[in-house]
Amino acid sequence: MTYKTYSEIDPIMLSALEHYSYCPRQCALIHVEQAWDENIYTMRGRHVHETVDIESTHAEGGARRERALPIWSKRLKLVGKADLVEFCDNIPYPVEYKSGKHRKGQHETLQLCAQAICLEEMLNVNVEKGAIYWHASRERKEIIFASSMREHVEVVVAAVHDMIANHYVPPPVNDKRCRDCSLNESCMPAVVGDKERNRRSAREMFVISGGKEV
Repeated sequence: MTYKTYSEIDPIMLSALEHYSYCPRQCALIHVEQAWDENIYTMRGRHVHETVDIESTHAEGGARRERALPIWSKRLKLVGKADLVEFCDNIPYPVEYKSGKHRKGQHETLQLCAQAICLEEMLNVNVEKGAIYWHASRERKEIIFASSMREHVEVVVAAVHDMIANHYVPPPVNDKRCRDCSLNESCMPAVVGDKERNRRSAREMFVISGGKEV
């Protein structure tokens, strides 16, 4: 795979990758339009991260634990903080904290893998695995950073950089993801979705069977 470099653009936040993976429009509203609203889920997330957002270093069980560790990748132009990085024999093991319960999907693992890529570049070591910890269900799952996952990170990074550089805001999806989204009022998926359907219907009214507009 040919890896891209981003030499003349501003870095993006690591969190943008999870936002984009979950919903490109949500990512654009936050990182292009600078929109942000709170709901019960974002407040829960903020509460959980209060325990890991204070930079600290301490030893536990033979490992060094770094909380709120600033990380970055100059190659991919990424910046952010790792909730927790455990160092055993100087090999970093990133742990991402989530407020909810264990759920299926690649959105969280994508952000965790990007953290590993940053740590590899910063420390010149191989980071083969990390973990996600779900606060509500008290579950911790180890994630192996396979080559396919790393390639997917590269693809999403490129897509987010392109979206931000072009100030592009995708249309709303108006599906089950929208119900609990904190940006529902800013996004207005149902209203905008209805407008799009109305436009399509209007266009179809003026198209004859031969494919030409009346």
